[in-house]
Amino acid sequence: MTAPDPTARPAPLVGTVVLAGVGLIGGSVGLGLQQRFLARRVIGLDRDPAVLEAARGLGVIDEARLEAGPWLAEADLVVLATPARTLERLAAEVAPFLRDDAIVTDVGSAKADVVAALTPRLRFVGGHPMAGSERMGVLNADPSLLENAVWVLTPTSGTDPAALTVVTELVRALGALPIEVAPELHDRLVATVSHVPYLASVALTQLVAEADDRELLMLLAAGGFRDLTRVASGSPRMSRDMVVSNRFAVREAVARFGRALTALADRLDDPEALLDAAEGAKRTRDALPVVRRTLMPARFEFVIAVPDRPGELARITRALGDADVNVKDIEVLGIRESGGAIRLAFETVDERTRGAEALRAAGYEARGRGEANGG
Repeated sequence: MTAPDPTARPAPLVGTVVLAGVGLIGGSVGLGLQQRFLARRVIGLDRDPAVLEAARGLGVIDEARLEAGPWLAEADLVVLATPARTLERLAAEVAPFLRDDAIVTDVGSAKADVVAALTPRLRFVGGHPMAGSERMGVLNADPSLLENAVWVLTPTSGTDPAALTVVTELVRALGALPIEVAPELHDRLVATVSHVPYLASVALTQLVAEADDRELLMLLAAGGFRDLTRVASGSPRMSRDMVVSNRFAVREAVARFGRALTALADRLDDPEALLDAAEGAKRTRDALPVVRRTLMPARFEFVIAVPDRPGELARITRALGDADVNVKDIEVLGIRESGGAIRLAFETVDERTRGAEALRAAGYEARGRGEANGG
């Protein structure tokens, strides 16, 4: 058996990362860090032992911690990934134990208040990945949620430029698209495209729930109603915190939405005017960018670390061919100065397993869901 090549694993972009909150987004970040070899070590901080146990089993984290303490001095980067209304309190808990050079970022959906509160006290970079799912918790974490997603960063004049560079590079390495937006502008924008749609879905479901003919309405609810109300199936507590933390911008957006809805109702007696509005809506909807999360099914794939040198792709495919394993798809996730990562997808679980064994025997480190340490 060929001895593992110590140069095959790329140098991490960051050393020790602490995920303060290991739910859907925190877990997805952790899996992305692990599978793309972006961090030397990932520590999970969460009050729920069952969540931490699941995160370790899935390969999201390397270590688990139930509460803040002196161990946080090891952190190079802290990702605050709890509900929006808890972020400032969580930051206050971890801040006394952090080194002065530690970077802190978050994934909260409202930015103005948290950026104003944390920037003077920490090397803080506000962030918000525009990704998610109605399925919550670390068991539903998936790094593909972040792939090709817009990840808003909200620096201000008080933001450390070096910290912003680190977070930007890491976001890009996770497969997302980092963009910079002022905190207040961010809050106004997401009120329209995220927070009001949530309240609208709640309102629509309330119309059904409170109707005298509720059972018949539920029977008649088809794909359109289900699509419009999908976000109401998410965590009620987290969604509540999301809209409450941005309540001023949300109120303004709700007022605009109400006026727009009333204007459409006023056009019901003017079919041509309503058609104009409908055609404009179709053009806008059809112009929305299509986000491709991933090219391959997660169940039959893994990621391998590769050094930055000629011939690596040929060596990989040769090792798979010698093992009689057929690869269905290959995706280069990125090459850094010291190397990068390649994702491979297979037709069956058996081919995935045999492919991983063949490449590990050839000296490569392979990682998939639940395989953060190459096992």
